[in-house]
Amino acid sequence: MKLLTITVPCYNSEDYMEKCIKSLLVGGDEVEILIVDDGSKDMTPEIADAFEKKYPGIVRAIHQENGGHGAAVNAGLAQASGLFFKVVDSDDWVEPDSYRAILGKLKELAGGRETLDMMISNFVYEKEGAKHKRVMRYASVLPQNTLFRWEDAKRFWKGQYILMHSVIYRTKLLRDCGLELPRHTFYVDNLFVYQPLPYVQNMYYMDLDFYRYFIGRSDQSVNEQVMISRIDQQIKVNKIMVDAYDLRKIQNRKLRHYMFNYLEIITVISTVMLIRSGTKENLEKKRELWRYIKQQDLRLFHRLRNGIMGHTMNLPGRGGRKISIAAYKISQKVVGFN
Repeated sequence: MKLLTITVPCYNSEDYMEKCIKSLLVGGDEVEILIVDDGSKDMTPEIADAFEKKYPGIVRAIHQENGGHGAAVNAGLAQASGLFFKVVDSDDWVEPDSYRAILGKLKELAGGRETLDMMISNFVYEKEGAKHKRVMRYASVLPQNTLFRWEDAKRFWKGQYILMHSVIYRTKLLRDCGLELPRHTFYVDNLFVYQPLPYVQNMYYMDLDFYRYFIGRSDQSVNEQVMISRIDQQIKVNKIMVDAYDLRKIQNRKLRHYMFNYLEIITVISTVMLIRSGTKENLEKKRELWRYIKQQDLRLFHRLRNGIMGHTMNLPGRGGRKISIAAYKISQKVVGFN
């Protein structure tokens, strides 16, 4: 069994996937790199096969019909042999020294008495053209260099969230929680992080800038105009998150509070994008989303709507819509729109 499986979803990634994969090879024999070619139409399949041939036993190429980012992650999880599991997108990369340190700690904790469920580290917004790289770090809220539980965490501030870039999960935990991401849907990384959370008992945080999250391509899923064009997929993910759990039944208070805040920011992002599009159709979709939440969980609806961000999102009229854009700055910090 490998220590860590890293799945790299690839779709028409020929221009940047090599940088990503080469950064992952630093892990050596303890790491399994699954390159999932999701029906690419460029040289991605050939590049994946070349890496598999050059690094047998470390790199595996998986070829499948196009099913989207979620289907690629599902394929990686289904074939993973590692004790732990991480997703690294094909236009991102990892920092080698932090990578080695994390692998060393994973190996140490894998032999311990208590089971590690989730490893957390920082990620860097590698925004093209930005002089100063913003870092999402958690030193202010999470204990460092020790196993801890939800009750040991402090309160996260608005805009501070554990995203896909931050986490390494125990592979069996992901399987036990029944994680299966929807096909042909963007923004499923939110489900990847959110759905397993109630299954997580033991965590470990290393204050290292490990993951480098590239932002800058015009076709990238977090480009604002691209998000608006794919708003139905954002809404789909939002609704799945609403349906995933009755948050009142999450026993740990701090976990329950964190999950509400996460769901709140996703709902804010959906609402902001619908408002910023400015079309009558999308303003109706905004109303429909809130009607859906109300129908599914009335208490959740009132809590979201009466919260500071939810209240801002639902002020009436044109003036209210202008004020609601202020919440856009918070969602910007989370998503890192380019």
